[in-house]
Amino acid sequence: MIAQPLTRFAPVSLTELVETAELLTRIDRKYLVDDETAVQLLAALDPQTRALEIDGVRQSTYESVYFDTPDLLSYHMAAQARRRRFKLRTRGYVDSDVAYLEIKTKGARGETVKERTEYESVLRDRLTDEARLEVADALETVGVPPERASELESTLVTRYRRATLLMADEGSRTTIDTDLEWIEPARGGFELPGMTIVETKSMSHASETDRILWRLGVRPVSLSKYATGLAALHPELPRNKWSRLLRGPFAPAGSREESSCAAA
Repeated sequence: MIAQPLTRFAPVSLTELVETAELLTRIDRKYLVDDETAVQLLAALDPQTRALEIDGVRQSTYESVYFDTPDLLSYHMAAQARRRRFKLRTRGYVDSDVAYLEIKTKGARGETVKERTEYESVLRDRLTDEARLEVADALETVGVPPERASELESTLVTRYRRATLLMADEGSRTTIDTDLEWIEPARGGFELPGMTIVETKSMSHASETDRILWRLGVRPVSLSKYATGLAALHPELPRNKWSRLLRGPFAPAGSREESSCAAA
C-alpha cells in the first residue's frame, strides 16, 4: 500500500545513508499506525525526503530470529525494565541473502551497546559455536553468567517489509515496516494485517515524522517486536509494559479492539 507513495521521493544509496546515520546521536521513537495513516504520513513529508533504494527496490524483506534461554531470561529482563539486559537476534535481508548477528546489551549505567557481525545466511536460525563464544562475552558485561550462552535457542521469528527514509531537513531517518508477521518455531504465530510500525531515529529534537504523526493524533508507544510479540503469543507472561498494545492491536484476532492506532 505504501509502495506508490514512496515513488515521490528521490533515491538515496545505502552508503550515503550509513554515512549520514553515523553522525547522529539517536533517539528512537516507535509508532503503531494503520496503513491509511502511514500513507497520510508519506504524503505530508517534505518532497526533498529521500528513500533508500537498492537495485531499484525501495522495500526490502527482513527476517529476524530471536534467541533466548528456556526460562526466557532476555524477555523477563525487558518486561521488568531491568537496567542490565540483553537482546540477541540474527537479522536476515532476505532479498539479498545477507545476514548479521546482532547482540544488544544495556549496562548498569544505562548505556546501550550494539554489536553487529556478518553471519552465514543459511545458519541464521541457529547459533554456531563461534557465535556462542561471542555472545558469552557480551552476556558477562551485563552480569549474566557467560555459560548461559549454551542455553540460547531460537524463540521467535519476525518478518516484515521495510522502507527507509532519509529526512530532508536534519538527516534523521524513518523506517516504515509493513506486512508484519510473528512466527513461533513449531507452534504457529500471527500477523497484523493493515498495520504499520513507524520508527524515527533522530537527534535530541523531534523529527519531521514525529511532528506529523503528533498532528495526526498518534503518540509513541513502547513496542518491542520480540517482547510484545512473545507476550501476545503467551498470555501467562508478565505483560504490563505492553498492556495497551496487548489489549488492542496485539490481542487475539477475535478480541482486538477496533482502533486505527495504538496511542500511548
